[in-house]
Amino acid sequence: MSIHTIEHHFTADILSLLKYRQKMLQLTEIPAVSTGKHMGFAWGPGDILVYETLYKAKGTCMDPLIRKDEDIYSPILRKLFNESHHIFVGLQTVGEDVPSKNKKPQFVSISKNYRSVIRACMEELQQLVSILLAIELIWNLCEVLFIDAAPAGSLLLHLLDWVRLHKADVDEKTREVLQSESPAEHHNYWDVVVSYVLQGRVEEARQMLVKQANLHPAARGMFKLMDKLLSKMPFYNPRSTQTLTEFDVIWRHWHEEVDRCLQDNSFSSNQHLEFICKILLGDEDSLLECKDLLGTWYHFLVTRLLFCHPTVKPTDLHYYAQSCMTMFLDSRSVSEPLDSILLASFEFDIHQVIKDCSIVLNNWWFVAHLTDLLDHCKLLQSHNLHFGSNLREFLLLEYASGLFTHHSLWQLAVDYFDHCPEFGRVYLELQIERVPLETERKALKVLRVCEERQMSEQVRSICKIMATRALRNNRLGSALSWSIRAKDAAFATLISERFLQDYSTRGTFSDLDLIDNLGPSMLLSNRLTFLGKYREFHRLYGQKHFSKAAKLLLSLMTAKIAPQSFWMTLLTDALPLLEQKEVISPHALSSCSKSAHQSLWDVLVVLSRRVQGETGQAAYAPPPSVELEYL
Repeated sequence: MSIHTIEHHFTADILSLLKYRQKMLQLTEIPAVSTGKHMGFAWGPGDILVYETLYKAKGTCMDPLIRKDEDIYSPILRKLFNESHHIFVGLQTVGEDVPSKNKKPQFVSISKNYRSVIRACMEELQQLVSILLAIELIWNLCEVLFIDAAPAGSLLLHLLDWVRLHKADVDEKTREVLQSESPAEHHNYWDVVVSYVLQGRVEEARQMLVKQANLHPAARGMFKLMDKLLSKMPFYNPRSTQTLTEFDVIWRHWHEEVDRCLQDNSFSSNQHLEFICKILLGDEDSLLECKDLLGTWYHFLVTRLLFCHPTVKPTDLHYYAQSCMTMFLDSRSVSEPLDSILLASFEFDIHQVIKDCSIVLNNWWFVAHLTDLLDHCKLLQSHNLHFGSNLREFLLLEYASGLFTHHSLWQLAVDYFDHCPEFGRVYLELQIERVPLETERKALKVLRVCEERQMSEQVRSICKIMATRALRNNRLGSALSWSIRAKDAAFATLISERFLQDYSTRGTFSDLDLIDNLGPSMLLSNRLTFLGKYREFHRLYGQKHFSKAAKLLLSLMTAKIAPQSFWMTLLTDALPLLEQKEVISPHALSSCSKSAHQSLWDVLVVLSRRVQGETGQAAYAPPPSVELEYL
């Protein structure tokens, strides 16, 4: 479906803005409410916190249902969230030292980038189209009135572009007419011509009128006169040297010429041309006869300005907007939320626009990004909230908090928090702890975010959670890695003991790569140091570096960091070293009847003498009770 086809149905479908919102609201029954308990609640961007209080319930609850907005979880809007995130980050880099006059083109360009993302999403959608069209319609108008801040003269040109962009069904009709056998006799021919005139597209209207003139040679003079009027219709050119006053004089002369043609009954023999002539004069009754072609009151507004007040000032827009809405809408009809938002825009009431959009739209995306852009344009400086944060930061915090409830979009939210100077850090610290850590890959992503921002407390918390989970699943290597990253000495000690217990049971170490590359991390705890050095002893022994292995084992025995339950294992490891030379005291091998403690000291003496013999260093001095065994 093309974007033009979508927009053809926009007017009729705009009511789905609210219908879809009601459809997407998930209803959740709260049992405690129906039992008469007093409940407290706090709204969030994607959910609501409901809790029982100590107060007694007063009266009857009128609505025991909680509504939850689900837009944040819609895969259809994933592209919108992702693409707009890049634009947002780029906007934050616009230099503060750049003069405001030079920033304006950048801000307008950024606004158009936001709108292009919205329109790109429409191309891929079959639902939510009316909502996105309404969003783009509002954003485009805010861009014209607030960001670009077009002055009188240029203002009407921007409004015409705004209407043409959002009222493109005339192009569909034109294709249908031109593809017919006789375009001038097609039943939609005059609708196309009038629609072109209503949008100020006089060149297209002239081209269509040529076909009718060729079909009626006798009336060619009348068509030629209409072509002359259309060709002479003045449009303000902001790039020319012509002043607004000079343009106004030229326009009034043209307007008087059109009026003379009507008074002279120049088009009386052709009702269609006469009707077009009345439109060019801005006749209200004739314009209101085009309700079906105009479609909306704001199209009627722009057309009326085009033919009656082409030099309208921005400050006068609200008067004409209110007047046109009253004239166009049926007195019995109730204005839609979109009408109120557009009217507030024409009144230059930025905060009312933001407020109404916050109420009507399903999520915080629109108000957060628009407010951020307006704040950069210095249009919201005077509006601070009572609790300390300005409006921009408040809306960004709400939007980012909503993203954090999503399993993947939470990564986008981090950048939004980063650009909220007052409360962003606090919100990020609270939200990051709530991210479900389903996998180690996700945990590492969360950890990287915390480490980059020196969030040491959150780093320790995440590492402890992952270390505990890994230990519970008997994945000792992963558990030890996480505990080292958390710098948790107690937990590292516990895991190191589990490694030693497994070694005692199986005779081999698991996760050798990790243990072999502990480096300075082994100094985190005595038990971890022992684990790393004990593994190093095994590596030296396996490489037949017996002297180095003996010295390392000796240092492990004398450093008092080995668990007592591991002494016999050390004794067993030391025995092969004693057999490497002939000169060994027989008492070391006949000490089986001694306690493990005594035997360990015996072996220490022998190893000490062996080390002395090879290095010339003083031997280790054993306790007196052990020394007597060798006398």
